[in-house]
Amino acid sequence: MKTVSTSKSHGGVQGVYSHASEACACDMTFAVFVPPQAKDGPVPVLWYLSGLTCTHANVMDKGEYRRLAAELGLIIVCPDTSPRGEGVADEKDNWQFGSGAGFYVDATQEPFAKNYRMYSYVTEELPALIAANFPADMSRQAIFGHSMGGHGALTIALKHPERFKSCTAFAPIAQPSTAGWSKPALEKYLGSDEAAWRAYDTTLLIEDGKRFPEFLVDQGTSDSFLNEGLRPWLLEEACKKAGIGLTLRMQEGYDHSYNFISTFMDDHLRWHAARLG
Repeated sequence: MKTVSTSKSHGGVQGVYSHASEACACDMTFAVFVPPQAKDGPVPVLWYLSGLTCTHANVMDKGEYRRLAAELGLIIVCPDTSPRGEGVADEKDNWQFGSGAGFYVDATQEPFAKNYRMYSYVTEELPALIAANFPADMSRQAIFGHSMGGHGALTIALKHPERFKSCTAFAPIAQPSTAGWSKPALEKYLGSDEAAWRAYDTTLLIEDGKRFPEFLVDQGTSDSFLNEGLRPWLLEEACKKAGIGLTLRMQEGYDHSYNFISTFMDDHLRWHAARLG
């Protein structure tokens, strides 16, 4: 692991790091904020998964999480959203696929299967790296994310309920297997057999019996992707049928941007802190 940069913030340290990833077969970059409480021993870990076109830097620069994370004593880990670099397959003119659009799946189709293994990266390789190199209490983990990252957070929590104490999302893609901006990506990454997509679709995972105690979801009513891409009512319906607690807050006038995310970031951090102990 290489240190790209570190900077003191609110008594803690905001760092950016890189390493050679086995899962993604390329160099990967990620950000970690370590709060001041970590000087006295391991602290809980909160994972933030970003959305389409983002890197680790978007939430780090615009998410406004450090002040309260320092107060609450939370490590915040911000992975990249896809593999990158020379030799990594990409569609440079397609912002909904390839670079910046890994969708947190393990691709099975060539030429993407070699590098696009973001599910394994986020659930296996990077956690091991965090555990080995940071003062992290890995028995207390939580996860959240935005849009594509909200989709990732929800699906990962449903498949690892024993690992995560809590899960929240900002404007998640509720049913990516039928949404126009995600269905083509799933087909390219996973093939034409839609049965393979179910493992990466929140509503279908719930339909197939996966469970998590409760979710918090914030969604802006002025989000331009609301009706065709995000469709939180599908998540609401799935959770209701399964008996999963869902706090869905439709935030009047808010859009899909980091202005929306930063407005409600404190609420999400406090939600996680209350459940992490």
